[in-house]
Amino acid sequence: MSTLPPCPQCRSEYTYEDGVQLACPECGHEWSAGSALADDDARVIKDANGNLLQDGDTVTVIKDLKVKGSSLVVKVGTKVKNIRLVDGDHDIDCKIDGIGAMKLKSEFVRKA
Repeated sequence: MSTLPPCPQCRSEYTYEDGVQLACPECGHEWSAGSALADDDARVIKDANGNLLQDGDTVTVIKDLKVKGSSLVVKVGTKVKNIRLVDGDHDIDCKIDGIGAMKLKSEFVRKA
């Protein structure tokens, strides 16, 4: 029995071969067997509950967040659609209705 590498996106050990590609049943990620080593440095960003976040997800804010340099506040329960994951301390780049473009920390959101 051959040992398959874990999923580069969610680190699941339950990967399987699907034709010429490898697939993960937990997150649905597919990759070619040759690129498994190159994807090891892929960033893994999780929300406050430990769910894996991806570009385009919708998240909900779990804490009132003051907007720096403004009197505005992002309230608990605010839904943020179509997020983009970026490198850095504030790892979510998004646009919030009524406030505009801003960056959030993944520890203050949960996947909707």
